[in-house]
Amino acid sequence: MATLQKKRLTSSVGGFFFVLPSIIAIAIFVYGMIAWTLNISLTNRNSSAVKAPKHVGLKNYIELMADARFTHALSNLLKFTTVFILGTLISGFIMALLLEKGIKGEGLFRSIYLYPMAISFIAMGTVWRWLLNSSQGADAGGLNLILQKLGLGFLQNNWYISEKGSMFAMTLPAIWQMSGYVLALFLAGFRGIPDDLREAARVDGASESKIYRYVLFPQLSPTFLTVLIILGHISMKVFDLIVGISGKSYVTDVLAVYMWQVTFDITNYAKGAAIAIIILLMVAIVVIPYLRYVNKNEEYR
Repeated sequence: MATLQKKRLTSSVGGFFFVLPSIIAIAIFVYGMIAWTLNISLTNRNSSAVKAPKHVGLKNYIELMADARFTHALSNLLKFTTVFILGTLISGFIMALLLEKGIKGEGLFRSIYLYPMAISFIAMGTVWRWLLNSSQGADAGGLNLILQKLGLGFLQNNWYISEKGSMFAMTLPAIWQMSGYVLALFLAGFRGIPDDLREAARVDGASESKIYRYVLFPQLSPTFLTVLIILGHISMKVFDLIVGISGKSYVTDVLAVYMWQVTFDITNYAKGAAIAIIILLMVAIVVIPYLRYVNKNEEYR
């Protein structure tokens, strides 16, 4: 017995030292950097010339609330997040619904739908910058030219140039890229539901629509929550897609882009750090409840 306990202790110690480098790296480059950023956000370090910054408490955060550029970027981000999540959820779910019964050529369709996931946001942004060309009439290009050729010229618009609809235009490439990923998650959710449940419902006389509504859809609640969390945190820190399409334009400004400008263009490190912490808190508000939900389910199992 003592020998067995000694072996277990040795195994535990060996396992700890095996993961120790990862623990140290995470402690320094994740939590250490978060603490460092938080500390800078509480100082008056507004340029590289400030050699001995002083702590000013929450002054930077209070000033951000009165900053018109910050509130504009936050408003844009909320618009982008709302449309992006709804559009991606609906399109991905509909595609999963069409494929879940195992149609002929399903593998080909899955590959086509998932292909955009292999493209980086910055590369995709460069392509969509041309597709969302705002020129109309004889100079039309991209989507406007396609609409013109199809006789739908009345649908041409300025896309991301117009402040009114800029963020809605920005969601088009994001939805196009992430819909395939959502499709894969929902399809896996459908395939994870036992066929016995469907057969039992059919035996009880339930129609196909009722089987989906009362049997299958409720089983997809965990998948829906997972998709919601993933899309939410992706949208809140969106940066490369916006820069790839419109650059650092005021019209399409979001928090991550504004943070970059404040930190590296204006070199106001304290203000940039404060924006970074706000983005982190927004992501945490979304992710932490999900992690708690997952941990509770693991405990019940």
